[in-house]
Amino acid sequence: MSEPRVMDEAENQVPSGPARLSKTPSWVTLGFILGALFVFALPRNDQPSTSAEPPAPTVRLERPKLTEIEAVFADWGQYAVWENDLTEIALWDTAKHSYSIYYEVLRSGENYYFRSIPKLTRPILTRGIQPQSPLQFTETETTRREWLEHGQYEPRTKTP
Repeated sequence: MSEPRVMDEAENQVPSGPARLSKTPSWVTLGFILGALFVFALPRNDQPSTSAEPPAPTVRLERPKLTEIEAVFADWGQYAVWENDLTEIALWDTAKHSYSIYYEVLRSGENYYFRSIPKLTRPILTRGIQPQSPLQFTETETTRREWLEHGQYEPRTKTP
């Protein structure tokens, strides 16, 4: 009699044929191809846009260079009214034809430090300034009140 034959695990496995192969690599390849086509179809930035209206022009507002305000203040700074070594000034803007560029000035010894500010917070000094000055100076509420309380005033100057 013959002994029952013990089958190896290798013999138990059925060889896989073409019908049993995984379909995953095919889907990965298809996804990669579709992704590449999508990226290729995206509009490029280097091509001009096809919109009908041109882009709006960019308006650049320029502040005067700091050396300009320093030079103007060096000539006209003697009219500044200081409080705690601070004052505010307005520089004439030739484009707007008004005093519309504002600075706060800090005095430290013989040095001056300029900081642009959005608006003046002190009253404008109206006495003792020449009409052709490129700067408007401010005074403190205290100095204005003292000037008015003592009955002092300055007659208006006639413009030439």
